[in-house]
Amino acid sequence: MAYLRNKSMEFFKRFEMPAKNPSEDAQRRWREAVGTLVKNRRRRFRMVPDLDKRSQAETQRRKIQEKLRVALYVQKAALQFIDGTTRKTEHPLPEIARQCGFSISAEELASVVRGKDAKSLRHHKGVDGIARKVNVSLADGTKSDDTGLRAEVYGANQYTEKPPRTFWMYLWDASQDMTLMLLAFCAIISVVIGLATEGWPSGMFDGVGIMLTIFLVVMITAASDYKQSLQFRDLDKEKKKIDMHVTRDGYRQKVSIYEIVVGDIVHLSIGDQVPADGLYIDGYSFVVDESSLSGESEPVHVSVANPFLLGGTKVQDGSARMLVTAVGMRTEWGNLMETLSQGGEDETPLQVKLNGVATIIGKIGLAFSVLTFTVLMARFLVGKAHAPGGLLRWRVADALSVLNFFAVAVTIIVVAVPEGLPLAVTLSLAFAMKKLMQQRALVRHLSACETMGSASCICTDKTGTLTTNHMVVEKVWASGAAQTVSTAKGFDQLKSSVSEKFSKVLLEGVFHCSGSEVVRDKDGKTTIMGTPTETAILEFGLEVEKHTKVEHADAKKLKVEPFNSVKKTMAVVVASPNAAGRPRAFLKGASEVVLQRCSCVIDGTGSVEKLTEAKAKRVASAIDAFACEALRTLCLAYQDVGTGNDIPSDGYTLVAVFGIKDPLRAGVREAVKTCHAAGINVRMVTGDNINTAKAIARECGILTDDGIAIEGPEFRMKSPEEMREIIPRIQVMARSLPLDKHTLVTNLRGMFNEVVAVTGDGTNDAPALHEADIGLAMGIAGTEVAKENADVIIMDDNFSTIINVTKWGRSVYINIQKFVQFQLTVNVVALMVNFVSASFTGSAPLTIVQLLWVNLIMDTLGALALATEPPNEAMMQRPPVGRGDNFITKVMWRNIIGQSIYQLIVLGLLLFRGKSLLQMNGAHADALLNTFIFNTFVFCQVFNEVNSREMEKINVFGGIFSSWIFSAVVGATVVFQVIIVELLGTFASTVHLSGRLWLISVLIGSVSLVIGAILKCIPVDTSNDSSGHHDGYQPIPTGPNAV
Repeated sequence: MAYLRNKSMEFFKRFEMPAKNPSEDAQRRWREAVGTLVKNRRRRFRMVPDLDKRSQAETQRRKIQEKLRVALYVQKAALQFIDGTTRKTEHPLPEIARQCGFSISAEELASVVRGKDAKSLRHHKGVDGIARKVNVSLADGTKSDDTGLRAEVYGANQYTEKPPRTFWMYLWDASQDMTLMLLAFCAIISVVIGLATEGWPSGMFDGVGIMLTIFLVVMITAASDYKQSLQFRDLDKEKKKIDMHVTRDGYRQKVSIYEIVVGDIVHLSIGDQVPADGLYIDGYSFVVDESSLSGESEPVHVSVANPFLLGGTKVQDGSARMLVTAVGMRTEWGNLMETLSQGGEDETPLQVKLNGVATIIGKIGLAFSVLTFTVLMARFLVGKAHAPGGLLRWRVADALSVLNFFAVAVTIIVVAVPEGLPLAVTLSLAFAMKKLMQQRALVRHLSACETMGSASCICTDKTGTLTTNHMVVEKVWASGAAQTVSTAKGFDQLKSSVSEKFSKVLLEGVFHCSGSEVVRDKDGKTTIMGTPTETAILEFGLEVEKHTKVEHADAKKLKVEPFNSVKKTMAVVVASPNAAGRPRAFLKGASEVVLQRCSCVIDGTGSVEKLTEAKAKRVASAIDAFACEALRTLCLAYQDVGTGNDIPSDGYTLVAVFGIKDPLRAGVREAVKTCHAAGINVRMVTGDNINTAKAIARECGILTDDGIAIEGPEFRMKSPEEMREIIPRIQVMARSLPLDKHTLVTNLRGMFNEVVAVTGDGTNDAPALHEADIGLAMGIAGTEVAKENADVIIMDDNFSTIINVTKWGRSVYINIQKFVQFQLTVNVVALMVNFVSASFTGSAPLTIVQLLWVNLIMDTLGALALATEPPNEAMMQRPPVGRGDNFITKVMWRNIIGQSIYQLIVLGLLLFRGKSLLQMNGAHADALLNTFIFNTFVFCQVFNEVNSREMEKINVFGGIFSSWIFSAVVGATVVFQVIIVELLGTFASTVHLSGRLWLISVLIGSVSLVIGAILKCIPVDTSNDSSGHHDGYQPIPTGPNAV
């Protein structure tokens, strides 16, 4: 036993694989462990990446990157010199481009940016010259009516993809099952021999019956696989949706990345993906990351001197406007994306584990198949040896018998090898992902949906996730006093307390020190484009203008330092009209940070006063008061900087403190409560003031009496030992940097073995999203960089949606456990009945057609019924799953063994005593008994399928109609069983059953429900299954004892 145990542990170690970023060695290891015992490799590994294709694609990608690296970083002066004289003849202008008013060809335009050809750009008179040649205004952008024409001349912004697989391809895949091919071959031989011995038409019934059943199995399998592929195709389209800001028809608007055309003016900011090749028009502190294209990690500063922007690169800092010069397959990104679509998505840990289970069961089934064939042949040869003529006399009927023995053995393999186990995971995940898409969660990686079911900790942002992200300025501290400005009366009080001079400084700072802008659409309506925080402050500025009749003056921006989550401030230097055109710096950001950099304060008259310690304390008190009311606080300050354009580090004059209201989302408190009931710890990680964070955390139930709220700088200073002691109690981390979030996630996973989900929206959140077991990016506030590093995109930025993802993750896991329990029961009973019958009677009670129907019930139809059940509330009243627990639990073994024993006893009694018990007499008694055994066996499986809906609860009918798929599959199974027995007897080797026998079959099957209820009363020790978890809900397996 010890030897077998060690061998099994060794075997299952080969099926261990991490949920994220598995190594190629781990992926190849389990494929080799599966070996050749696969009925249909094309179907079994359809949802598994082709590592050889992926390797080829990676080689191709590296070639493209190397080519780009040469083009981007090697001096090409000589090449350009040689090119110079032939430039005009290389790219002749097509007639269609000339007719449309363009004076540069698509190829020439694309080559300018792709080769970063400064000489060619000068030849075309720079960006302005290129704009004239593509007939576009840099101020107003393209015209919406011209986009179709531009796409025709210069191409669409789409890359070549593999054509989708058709239904006929899935039909071909399903027909590649080696065992079905062998059965089809046996069926053809059976028809030939049958026609020769019995004549037309009776001689062909057996063979045609087998072929029709094979056709039915193949059709249903292909239809199921094709439907899954359509679901994945829809999800794939959603993953690729990216909206960009462009200027068209003179106003700014959002368009899909696929609708961008040459000539579009695109607005780019931190975290955006550059949607196509283009030229920099204007911007501030603009830095891009070209590593996705060139492989070089060094950021590239883009400016008027270096204006080339390549599609697919990421904006690391700053903001800019870009003129699009090449789209789609005329960009290197298009060529690169074509290679990235090769190879498929990584398999999930559960798929790998179930491949291991299927392999070991398949080996057992193969052994039983060989044993059954050996017993049948031995009995046949012994009987033939004692017959007249002995072993030397062979007839056609004898050959038919041997062929039938072989076919039965092959059919046992069909039933025994649970090919559907790993594919059931895909079916369940596809169903869950489709439902989650409807509930505003886009799952980017299959494994994330699976892993989310075992999440034990969620590290969530505050703004936009727990709160609505619909912000308004509620209070303002200015001229030494706090004013409530959410009403007209509050604005009147503010107006009376400040002078025109103060209002001009305030408005100048509000409108110019901002990453957003006020734009007018084609209907003349004012819209603010930007983040909710910036939008709130600009809306406040518009209201101030309305009430004070003072308007802000336009000013040229000399330098911009955009906001990022590390500095927690943004700064700008403008040529201020209020300072006679001299440079003036404005600083805006986190209250504590800005206040520390101020040495003066402006009063209501516009006079500047020294910021004494007493005054600073009063300002700090106002900030704390705002924060305790759950308001986000921001400070605005300014400084006249003389002649230079450098942004000062200190010496600012404080203008105002804003208290921004961001209400809690509806349902968040209930969602947090659900998490706590499910054993999931919720931690808030935010960049906001600690008092604001604590107020919101208490309001939504995250911060409890025994929890800790800590600031990022304090957390950063802790030693590993202190972190080990404090991390379990941390519920709020305020004023945190993205690095703090990454450190927290790393320690939760490393020190405490937690399964961590983390939310993020900014570019700097990417490392934490990548490090976490499940990265959750925000769909509205999230940057493209954050989304690319995430596993799930929360489309509505709502914390309650994260709970839905957790529910469906748990549902996927439990549904697969239900299906495995059901399928193993059918496997055990079908194998034992056929083997015992062959050993004692010399024939199998279930014919080939009947076994194929049973295989269809337990494989494709069983997976469809059990693997697609929706989650229920009870799933969120159980603890989360751990990392190292067994998949097939003791609870499941109890149910499998109990049901198998009952079915084997019943079928054994019918097999050996059925005729006397049921009073069957006459010439057709054997056929009648075999039909009754087949019917009883099928109804045992139908009722056991109902039984499998709950592994622990006695009530298995709760919510049975909430899954119409389950009801439809069970109903269809019963209807088709009646058709097979009563109408297709000639092909299925069945005879008519009386009403009494039908009733007895159904009653014997329904006793499975009673047996199931009794079994569930037997207590099971689950201490070895999980680390303190119960209720039959077991985590994703990673240990060697998975079976």
